[in-house]
Amino acid sequence: MISSTALAHESKIYSQFSVLYDRIFSNVFAKRIDQVIGSMNIEPGSRVLEVGVGTGLSLTAYPPHCDVLGVDLAEDMLSRAQRKIDRSGMDHVELAVGDAQALDFPDDSFDYVTSFHVVSVVPDPQAMMREMTRVCRPGGRLVIINHFRSPRRLVASVVDRLDPITRRLGWRTTLGASELLDEVELEDVRRFKTSPTSLFTVVIARKPHPDESVRAAG
Repeated sequence: MISSTALAHESKIYSQFSVLYDRIFSNVFAKRIDQVIGSMNIEPGSRVLEVGVGTGLSLTAYPPHCDVLGVDLAEDMLSRAQRKIDRSGMDHVELAVGDAQALDFPDDSFDYVTSFHVVSVVPDPQAMMREMTRVCRPGGRLVIINHFRSPRRLVASVVDRLDPITRRLGWRTTLGASELLDEVELEDVRRFKTSPTSLFTVVIARKPHPDESVRAAG
């Protein structure tokens, strides 16, 4: 049985199910991720860090004119992602083992920091958010896609009942977006769904310069 504090690479979804990960989740996640990355209009020469890159479902969506580094704790996932890179000749993408809660990069290292369907999996999502913000340069963008607890009480109560089950598989359903955003100083936060029926929310935020005031989310 997996505890609620299981590390990402110890959860069933990242170990026992890793062989089937692409087959199961490419149809669920890939289109949304591609759409969001395409909307980012990443500038030539930008440095992008994807936290929790997994098997690299997102990698083909990044334009070749930027430099992408994907990190993940699960080495078997990274091996699958590397095979995709080799097959597709994505010379602008590199991979490394890395902990989302303790990123091994200096402050202000990346123009974009992204993470897709990961914050509900890590033991300490607040620490992950602080680290993502730390390594993002002032003026840079943070982009997250994840399921967050619904603000509608009835919907939240129904989903909350599933939380004991999903925690055994390695992720939680009770995480609220404000739990992440309240941890860091970000501005121009936009939250939206790519379709009215989607269970997942896209969060886009900008890290302000030290002399700028933070503007609340709209």
